[in-house]
Amino acid sequence: MSPPVAAGLDPGTAPDTWTGKFRERSVKAFPPDRLLPDSQPAYVASWIYVFGALTIGAFIVVMLSGAVLAVEGPAWWHKSNVGLFVNSTHMWGTEFFFMFMVVHLWAKFFMAAWRGRRKATWITGVIAFMVSIGTAFTGYLSQLNFDSEWIGTQAKDGINSTGAGAFWNVLNFGQMFMWHIVLLPLLVVIIIGLHVLLVRRRGVVPPFAPTERQLARAGLSSAGSGIVTGTAPTSPYLPQDLAQPLPQDLAQPLPQDLAQPLPQDLAQPLRQAEPEPPQPVSGPPVQPVSGPPVPPVPQAQEPPAQKDQQGQKDQQGQPSDEQQDQPKDQMWTLPEDPS
Repeated sequence: MSPPVAAGLDPGTAPDTWTGKFRERSVKAFPPDRLLPDSQPAYVASWIYVFGALTIGAFIVVMLSGAVLAVEGPAWWHKSNVGLFVNSTHMWGTEFFFMFMVVHLWAKFFMAAWRGRRKATWITGVIAFMVSIGTAFTGYLSQLNFDSEWIGTQAKDGINSTGAGAFWNVLNFGQMFMWHIVLLPLLVVIIIGLHVLLVRRRGVVPPFAPTERQLARAGLSSAGSGIVTGTAPTSPYLPQDLAQPLPQDLAQPLPQDLAQPLPQDLAQPLRQAEPEPPQPVSGPPVQPVSGPPVPPVPQAQEPPAQKDQQGQKDQQGQPSDEQQDQPKDQMWTLPEDPS
């Protein structure tokens, strides 16, 4: 039985409210199968991808031990054996947190983790590292021992030189303690949570494809192992599964029969079609027009003087008047007798 639908609402569309729009955008940006995936790509099994999860694990230990220290207070972690153990756990958890984060940060830097529209993922990771440094600094100032007093007095002059000492007094234990247990940890949690969401949305950055030299050192060959060398494309408009290099069977050149040039009859340029001769017009034959015959036109007689002058020109080899009237391309002379 389908659940009841309120009147005026279409179950196929989101309601026109800010909650409905927010839910629709959230599901579109973070689908459940991507937010909580069941599997990861094969390259995630490499040890270089472990330090991100180790950083989050160390951060959880720091948060839990710090919460216990904040509830019990400074007198407890200085005099009680259990307090000393929890305080040491909190301190060593911080050391491992920064060690794992630094390795994770440098590893992603050399892998160019901002590829494939992952710039925001890289930026949030760097900001989380910077805010964590401030959180650790206020933690050292909250120890209430000679170590914290020496750190505070040495840092006072440097902070006052920047002008921040007017509102951020490192010698004020109450102010530094609240910054350490409330403001800065809350900011770190928000930034790390945003970082993890961006990793889920964009996916884990893939490694670079191996080069021919690396394959030769490993005793492999790209021809027989099915490995495509080069760098995987990083277009921001392709999802992670489409941004991978082509498989070996698709990356091969064309077969020999398809790579041959066109046949001679197909490779010749097109010849211009010759015009067809005109077809005779069908119809009744044309009858001759009956009537009296047309008399011939008498030709004019040349005077004798003109005939003698024309004869002299012929003997001298000069062109006659009729030849001069003809075009030059139609004039011709007899070849001379070689004898």
